[in-house]
Amino acid sequence: MWSVSGLPVHVLLVHGIVVLVPMTAALVIVCALWPAARRRFIWPTAALAVLVTVLTPVTAEAGEWLQQRLGSTPAIEKHVRLGGQMLYFVVPLLIAAALLALVHTREGRGKPIGRAVLVAVAVLAVAAGAAATVQTYRVGDSGAHAVWNGVVS
Repeated sequence: MWSVSGLPVHVLLVHGIVVLVPMTAALVIVCALWPAARRRFIWPTAALAVLVTVLTPVTAEAGEWLQQRLGSTPAIEKHVRLGGQMLYFVVPLLIAAALLALVHTREGRGKPIGRAVLVAVAVLAVAAGAAATVQTYRVGDSGAHAVWNGVVS
């Protein structure tokens, strides 16, 4: 179940995470700061946020399966630890996307949104997007070090 034609599924899924989390983060931030973008892109952005939230634990589970087959080193342990924290970074991204979808829906019905609420949602979106992107980098970098250190010199 965790390999395709002999290739570990984790290797495939991680590429999705590396692309989709920063892309989702950027879209969440743009939708929070630019109302015209929110009107056009909030639903695909929310769908991407759901996708990365579902994909994250699946990727981590596939990674744990791979770790059991390869064994463990300190570098792999660090990667597993950081990867295990990733859900704590994509869930706030999902919450920010959901709040933006709620703002969009209320605006579409002609119900005014207070400026303080918009600012709070924007701050959450920027913080969640930046944090998720940084954590994606940290996890990916630790994985690359776990795999490639000593291979290329």
